[in-house]
Amino acid sequence: MLHNFNQIKVDSPVDMIIKQMRALITSGQLSPGDRLPAERKLAERLGVSRGHVRDALRKLEFYGILRTLPQSGTVVSGLGIAALEGLITDVLQLEESDFASLVETRVMLEIQCVKLAAMRRTDEDLVEIQRAIEAYEVKTAAGESSIEEDLMYHLSIADASKNGVLKSLMMVITPDIIRYHMNYRVCDDKTEFRAHLEHEEILRHIRRKDVEGAEEAMRRHLKDVVNFSKGLQT
Repeated sequence: MLHNFNQIKVDSPVDMIIKQMRALITSGQLSPGDRLPAERKLAERLGVSRGHVRDALRKLEFYGILRTLPQSGTVVSGLGIAALEGLITDVLQLEESDFASLVETRVMLEIQCVKLAAMRRTDEDLVEIQRAIEAYEVKTAAGESSIEEDLMYHLSIADASKNGVLKSLMMVITPDIIRYHMNYRVCDDKTEFRAHLEHEEILRHIRRKDVEGAEEAMRRHLKDVVNFSKGLQT
């Protein structure tokens, strides 16, 4: 009888904020260019912490639904939901050669991002990277999917690079690569635990502003996905 029951999943505050925001955009109550209230006011209105609001806004920004403009705050992107769906392709339809090319491109972008992050990071950047690591650890420890948390970790490094073009390119290709990687179960509990240790190692090098060490640690971190893409071509 047990197989007839499905596990009940309770949405987190972050998920609920994202659903509200997407509903407001798709219904037309929020239009491209509209500016959102400040984090503090949103948190008070929604009855959640500012940290939950910040995490939700960052995820929506990652997927191109929102964007932050200097001195203007956070606004609804002109891309909209339809463009979002077109931006992130269906990874199951990727050709194997396309996936290998994406991985090659990702390695180049990630290496440049982490090198720049090691040179340019601020104390605030270090806090954000650490928060992403902790969020990843919570999900993996609970045996839950940590795809989004892994994405946010790499995005936090792209943020620390202070190069908006690199960040934008990462936003386009990284979700496809990680989801493809997870759909084929390349990651198990052992590799996820190792990934967490590698996340910490990369942060240590960024904290010390050790450019060469950060680059080498990132190359090791990406080794599994590189080997996986090579295996698809054999």
